[in-house]
Amino acid sequence: MSIFASPRFLPNVMWADAASCAATGALQVAFTGALAGLTGLPAPLLMGTGVFLLAYAAMAAFMASRSTPPRTLIGLVVVGNFGWAVACISLLVSGIFPVTAVGVAWVLAQAVCVIVLAELQWTGLRRSRGGVNMVMA
Repeated sequence: MSIFASPRFLPNVMWADAASCAATGALQVAFTGALAGLTGLPAPLLMGTGVFLLAYAAMAAFMASRSTPPRTLIGLVVVGNFGWAVACISLLVSGIFPVTAVGVAWVLAQAVCVIVLAELQWTGLRRSRGGVNMVMA
């Protein structure tokens, strides 16, 4: 059996997604002002996305904790993760904010992380479809 078809693969990826979002969200909420100064990103944007990431982390943890991963919701997460990456790149390309080198690294790190997670989630969804009976939620 492929690691991607393992019944634990999707939950493990969702736990990783939850952990990365919780860490990023907590940093953005706890250190909004400092991060705004270091990154050149506006404090309200950092605070708003930080709160969103914390809420999303709770939802991802809920999905990861299910005995049967909610495939439809995870499919939406895949789309959302790719959307987050597009938004990150768009923010940098737009030049709307005076983003510093640290800010570029912060935003690109998020984009790369969500692309990797989305690809792992999508791969897990595709591979688990054939060998493991999972109910659409």
